[in-house]
Amino acid sequence: MIPWVLLDSTQVPGNGGELRLYQRGDDFSIRIVGLGGELMNSRVHGSEDALAELTCARLVDCSNSRLLIGGLGMGFTLAAALRHIGDQAQVVVAELVPAVVAWNRGPLGEHASHPLQDPRVIVHEGDVARILKTEQQAYDAILLDVDNGPEGLTHKKNNWLYSEDGLTAAYTALRPQGVLAVWSAGPANDFLQRLRKVGFDVDEVRVRAHGKKGARHIIWFARRD
Repeated sequence: MIPWVLLDSTQVPGNGGELRLYQRGDDFSIRIVGLGGELMNSRVHGSEDALAELTCARLVDCSNSRLLIGGLGMGFTLAAALRHIGDQAQVVVAELVPAVVAWNRGPLGEHASHPLQDPRVIVHEGDVARILKTEQQAYDAILLDVDNGPEGLTHKKNNWLYSEDGLTAAYTALRPQGVLAVWSAGPANDFLQRLRKVGFDVDEVRVRAHGKKGARHIIWFARRD
């Protein structure tokens, strides 16, 4: 079997641990040292695709929409969003780890068809929470694919995103009828109740990690009334 080769490593800002990028043949893997191993793999991105596809399907009009994606990952959610929005639409993608952006501009880019090269994309190298704290009715959709979902993994400060305060900020940043979509590797206790308490109308959808196979991941779709 072809071994995995370490291409690069980086520290997550705020003492969030060490990320490592590996390659084996045509496959890539991003792993977190000491906290559960592999975070994402270029062969398994069905639920990331679904995050964008199902969000866009819930929007009133995708042709001129403005989206915010929290967490670039391997670029698959961003690429899927770009396939479903119009030429005049815009996607702001916030990524906390600068090296992840560099990896997507470099070796990872081909797998997701180089979404960062699309002129509709604006890259923000920083915490998506900072954007949510300052924007009001600015986005038609906010897609959060940060850590492993509402129970943060690599960066404990991400827990704010899923708190009542964070969800209130997301509600405020959405336009009327806007959609907050939250990806999670698994169930999260009380998260559905927190979404509803803030004022969202919520659907919980289970999707496969890879086509009709693999682990079942969860996406919450929360609409601002």
